[in-house]
Amino acid sequence: MHMGNLLAMLLAWLDCRALGGELIFRLEDLDPARSKPVYIDALAEDLHWLGLDWDRGWPEESYAQSRRTAVYEEAFAYLRERGLVYPCWCTRSERLAAASAPHPGEAEHDSRCRCAHLSPGEQAARLQAGGRPPAWKLRCPDECIAITDKHYGLFTQNPAREVGDCILRRADGVFAYQLAVSVDDMRMGVTRVVRGRDLLASAPRQKWLIETLGGTPPVYCHTPLLLGGDGKLSKRLGSLSTQALRKECRPEEILGRLAFLCGLRERDEPASARELLTDFSWARIKTEDIPIT
Repeated sequence: MHMGNLLAMLLAWLDCRALGGELIFRLEDLDPARSKPVYIDALAEDLHWLGLDWDRGWPEESYAQSRRTAVYEEAFAYLRERGLVYPCWCTRSERLAAASAPHPGEAEHDSRCRCAHLSPGEQAARLQAGGRPPAWKLRCPDECIAITDKHYGLFTQNPAREVGDCILRRADGVFAYQLAVSVDDMRMGVTRVVRGRDLLASAPRQKWLIETLGGTPPVYCHTPLLLGGDGKLSKRLGSLSTQALRKECRPEEILGRLAFLCGLRERDEPASARELLTDFSWARIKTEDIPIT
């Protein structure tokens, strides 16, 4: 966990508790190379230490994405039957990155790669020929999709033209972020999503995917990002990891600092999560990204 994660989690916790909702701890462990038990245990321990609890989810295995392959298979088959996915033989770097949520400044997938224009016969011939297996991409809609973010307001996007077709399944069979979170939000009855602003650009595609699969999209509420002095996300700065901070700070000091940085509190002073709940309001939270030095 890093400071940027913690800010998003703190605001999600405050938002949920203020509304009287249920908070879900969903383990997004799609990529086996990046998801190890020791990391999961440390994440849960950090949250407990900070006093940020949840109502359902991990360690119940049905809330771990690595255990939900059959659910994603069903959604993928539904989309494929309707001609909304196509095989793609593009670069390995695209396929490896697809299981993880995109970060600001990182290029997404080509708007319409050459694989999108292969005829069914050409696709079948390539698939039968064997060789390097393809990834599978979503044919993003060439239309304007609007969401009303509860913090940033109206956000519109033409996915086909602005971000391009996204990978739904990597060549190694691992389902990708955009499909998994959309299916999970729908199947788990998620009605509200609070997360970092770096994922705002994913919301229109996820809304469209959920609606296409027959579900109701959640309300989205994105948070400002914490930026280091070099303009990068704080997750790139190892010195700001929770594990490092725990050696020098009390939980109330970290939460109070985050509340001050995001605008929830006027002074940088220790506070518990419960204390911050008493005056929580999205109107207090900054919309601009927050530099930390």
